[in-house]
Amino acid sequence: MIDLWHLDFFQRALLAGALLSLIGGLLSVFVILRRMAFIGVGISHSAFGGVALGFLLGVDPLWTGVGFAVLVALLIEWVRSQGRLEEDAAIGIFFAAAMALGVIFLHFSPTYNVEVFGVLFGNILAIGQVQLIQILIITLAVLATMAVIFKELVFLSFDEEMAWVSGVPVEALRCLFLVIMALVIIVSIYLVGIILVSALMVIPGAIARQLTQKVRTMMVVAMASALGSTLGGLYFSYQVDWPSGATVVLLLSLLFMISTLVRRSRPRPLG
Repeated sequence: MIDLWHLDFFQRALLAGALLSLIGGLLSVFVILRRMAFIGVGISHSAFGGVALGFLLGVDPLWTGVGFAVLVALLIEWVRSQGRLEEDAAIGIFFAAAMALGVIFLHFSPTYNVEVFGVLFGNILAIGQVQLIQILIITLAVLATMAVIFKELVFLSFDEEMAWVSGVPVEALRCLFLVIMALVIIVSIYLVGIILVSALMVIPGAIARQLTQKVRTMMVVAMASALGSTLGGLYFSYQVDWPSGATVVLLLSLLFMISTLVRRSRPRPLG
């Protein structure tokens, strides 16, 4: 029997999955605290337009996806800041427009059939060295940025009005966080695909929220949940020949149900 752990493609998948789990779990805590789950869904589906544009132009769809997702995220924030349209309405509009553009781009692209399936549903077992380096670079950039703005972001997450009064650059932080979300969503597409990527941005934080009230403890629980589900999902999916991204999300969902039962049996959250 082949030793799975010594296969190059599986080692790359494990490393990429571990990196994506760490930044996805970290961000999911703030997504939950700031009630931004729907924005994550909107950005992830909007990225489809940018990825499709990459296929049409024959360039790396990661970077066109990043540009598209960041643009949509900032447009959502700009419309929200004008105060004339609710945020969920803006998300729905840009989400639909970006998806429609993606369909048009794919219509004119002659060589997308195999690649687009991986983008939609994830195929981390097929990840190459270049993609792994891209994920590593974005992971380091996200972790460094989050370390710099951590205190202000926690303040903003719990009391935005007080953050305004205290002189925290709220608008700049909101925009920066949306850009970080867009970057993490795009690279996470390698793991679970556009269709399921919002789960990675929400479920780990929801698990942590069920079990603890302290932000730092939430971060540890969320990242551990994402990491365990990703590594376990990759191994299990390979053994039973299931889609890797869907298996990871199912394990995360199972952990959420378990955390809910634990929460119900315990009158007060841990920590």
